[in-house]
Amino acid sequence: MANYLISLPLYQRISRKNTIPRTVELIILFLLFSLLVYRLLSLTNHGITWLLAFFCESWFTFVWLLTVNTKWNQVDYKTHPDRLLQWVPELPPVDMFVTTADPVLEPPIITVNTVLSLLAVDYPAHKLACYVSDDGVSPLTFYSLVEASKFAKLWVPFCKKYNIHVRAPFRYFSGKPLLSQDVSLEFQQEWRKMKDEYEHLSQKIEDAAKKSVSCDFADKFDVFSNIERRNHPTIIKDADSSGLPHLVYISREKRPKHPHHFKAGAMNVLTRVSGVMTNAPFMLNVDCDMFINNPQIILHAMCLLLGVKNGMDSAFVQSPQKFYDGLKDDPYGNQLVVLFEYLGRGVVGIQGPFYAGTGCFHRRKVIYGLSPDDKEITGKLSDEDYLQNQYGNSKVFTKSAAQTLSGLDGKTSSPHLWSSVEAANIVADCGYEYGTSWGIKVGWIYGSTTEDILTGLTIHKRGWRSAYCSLDPPGFLGCAPSGGPAAMTQQKRWATGLLEILLSSRSPIFATLYGKLEFRQCLAYMWILVWPLRSIPELCYAALPAYCIITNSHFLPKVQEPAILIHVALFVIYNLYTLSEYLRTGLSIRAWWNNQRMWRVTSMTAWLFGMLSVILKLLGLSETVFEVTKKDQTTTSDDSNANAGTFTFDESPFFVPGTTILLVNLTALAIGLLGFRPTSRGGDGSGIGEFLCSVCVIDTMLAFFLKPPFFFNSIEKASKSWRRQSVNDSAANNGGGAGHAPSEK
Repeated sequence: MANYLISLPLYQRISRKNTIPRTVELIILFLLFSLLVYRLLSLTNHGITWLLAFFCESWFTFVWLLTVNTKWNQVDYKTHPDRLLQWVPELPPVDMFVTTADPVLEPPIITVNTVLSLLAVDYPAHKLACYVSDDGVSPLTFYSLVEASKFAKLWVPFCKKYNIHVRAPFRYFSGKPLLSQDVSLEFQQEWRKMKDEYEHLSQKIEDAAKKSVSCDFADKFDVFSNIERRNHPTIIKDADSSGLPHLVYISREKRPKHPHHFKAGAMNVLTRVSGVMTNAPFMLNVDCDMFINNPQIILHAMCLLLGVKNGMDSAFVQSPQKFYDGLKDDPYGNQLVVLFEYLGRGVVGIQGPFYAGTGCFHRRKVIYGLSPDDKEITGKLSDEDYLQNQYGNSKVFTKSAAQTLSGLDGKTSSPHLWSSVEAANIVADCGYEYGTSWGIKVGWIYGSTTEDILTGLTIHKRGWRSAYCSLDPPGFLGCAPSGGPAAMTQQKRWATGLLEILLSSRSPIFATLYGKLEFRQCLAYMWILVWPLRSIPELCYAALPAYCIITNSHFLPKVQEPAILIHVALFVIYNLYTLSEYLRTGLSIRAWWNNQRMWRVTSMTAWLFGMLSVILKLLGLSETVFEVTKKDQTTTSDDSNANAGTFTFDESPFFVPGTTILLVNLTALAIGLLGFRPTSRGGDGSGIGEFLCSVCVIDTMLAFFLKPPFFFNSIEKASKSWRRQSVNDSAANNGGGAGHAPSEK
């Protein structure tokens, strides 16, 4: 293939021209530095409010500097799968991983659709294997996969015969009804048959979930009889997928006194089990709700993995996280369109995109801890002691690991796949990793609830680069959290994990000083890792206007002072600049405002509690817990719902800080307008600037005012919930489900 790749490259790397955005970003940075200089020069003439404003604005300047660095070199990739298809006999095998943790929060029908889309992908079936990790050890999930494998024998040939584009059935059949004049009679008949079969499959799974259908525990389901979720042996089952990619169900061993390391632990078990069963040189991992939306995604990713002249340029290929049927104008700000469009492509132009936890293709040898310039590894592959110290005491697995690290492609087919089940059970044992490098140097890295960012950082630290695969239509689609508390739970988990990385020995600062992480990539990682710390300056800055109005002081220059122009220019230019980004990506002004609002809301609520979780962990008072986000499989955006886009309040403490800020600013405005403020000294009282800022804060936090009684009747519930969570954290850490990441995130 070498001569072919030289004459016809499989991909092109294209740098974006973004001269005007760069200029605007530098202007904003100059204005921020000018503001800091002004604050410093006039600091002695003002009080505590001036000093607090200086500290907050210093932080905002630092974050903007990181942002400019991250967005500076934006890069796109253009792939050529048609050229790759000429080499079908030489295409490498790919192992596909799906992770799920809770059959209630992550209904099996969602996992089924993701698995069906993977089985139907455009790639030689004998070179694919699909492994499903069920950390909820649910007989319902396994039953659903067994039934899905039967449906797949009809679904996959149908998709390939008619070149169906969307191969997740729930999405395909939720589209516009077929018109008889547009398609053949044969296709209409098969389409109706397939739709009926899928509805029958969905009904069987729904009935099983309601326990109206009893599973026959005398056959395949006997192992699930009287099973305990946090105390059970390894379960590895096939789902009878003859003629299709292998479909393997895995529920790793769990014991109460053994830490399971959440999703990272589940991914490492998947890696080892697949290593002894199929041992494909490349691996794809997706969350249970992230189905394949473009059936040629694997071919596009292989262009980036196989088409590199230097293997270190593509340790993994990350696809951006995109979502289906999001609410109009993104009221929760969790669709991340602009973030992936500009900041995501900016990181691509440095050392490569972050690993987002889903929709990512990995080189197996990189996951096994190989460095790009590790020339000594060949001599160690024959050392049995070295292999066992690194990878465990399974001779079957160490042999497959040595095969991978030596550069061999692994098995191209597995006619005797189930002859290795015994070895698979051994490597899925909960005590298998003790005394090895798993989770430390090998596999998915432990120590953070955002194991994706930590694992990607570790890979970049070794000197690897990564690539980006953004397609039209998107390669993968998932579902974003559909409610306020769910979105906040996800953001809190991200904030907790990010801060854990920042404050650990695996910080990107150390990775740059002692590893091979590039300096600008270090700054890009810092941009995302400091998210939780942003909560303090955001809260402080949001409270400053109210404080100044109540005390009749000020933190902004007076209208007649020339320095006010710096603040006005910053406000106008920054907002026009961010608005232009949303308009360029085809989003509305309302979507821009919702996202600006939600950045403030999230930073003052979810990120604050994420930071508190890490502080409690550092003090030894609690352990962080991986909280699974509820998944909803919808087929249309629920814009007709009167409550769509509003926050659904519960006893979660997330809403207390935001509601407090809102009520404090409302109180301040009332005090100011009613003239209850104390007399100012020397004309230094609050002016129109403080009033306008307070109005802006109220407008931003207005979502918390939709149900004002919540604040007064939930403080006690919130405090009890927080204390109860702190008490139960340690126990949950030793026995909870794995869940899945952000990826988003």
